Amino acid sequence: MRLNSSTQIISDNVVLVPYRKEHVPKYHKWMENEELREQTASERLTLEEEYAMQQTWLHDDNKCTFIVLDKESMGGTNDESESMIGDANLYLNVSGDDEVEQLTGEIGLMVAEPQFRGRGLGKEIALCLMRYGIESIGIQRFRAVISMKNEISIKMFEKLDFAKESESEVFKEVTLTRTVDDNFIRFVRCSTSVYQECSTRPNE
Repeated sequence: MRLNSSTQIISDNVVLVPYRKEHVPKYHKWMENEELREQTASERLTLEEEYAMQQTWLHDDNKCTFIVLDKESMGGTNDESESMIGDANLYLNVSGDDEVEQLTGEIGLMVAEPQFRGRGLGKEIALCLMRYGIESIGIQRFRAVISMKNEISIKMFEKLDFAKESESEVFKEVTLTRTVDDNFIRFVRCSTSVYQECSTRPNE
């Protein structure tokens, strides 16, 4: 999370901020939900372990973690913890053979608050992550690994022009990918007409 430790992204309906200590209690409360843990392939942790995990992610060079805030709530209260509705992650790795290597960003996102689901926010968050990944990190390929049960997320990424690359019967997961080319860059930028990347207070 070093890469995005002081980065804030503002879009039409959401604000993405670095995952800070102050966010941990609410995030931990979300992860008490078995369905959310299953959808995000997460283990149940104690609150103390969750604080330790936040610090581990903070110093990870290959992981960008954002907390997603409801823009309207944030504008009214200026309270990040009260405005939290989910999280968004980019896991970075270099893939390919010795001759052609690509910087790949694996997308993981969660809309944890039920009242914010079904409003297209997952798509908006994914597009923000991809624009950030393309413009600020230089990602050349995106990947999403999704539970076979999560048909809504699978369909969402297919609408974002991702294609199924593989299925794992063992882990009950589907892997979808999209290579970044000029057409995809134009699509992402056109789909994020309201997009601002700016500095925020450093993470801790």
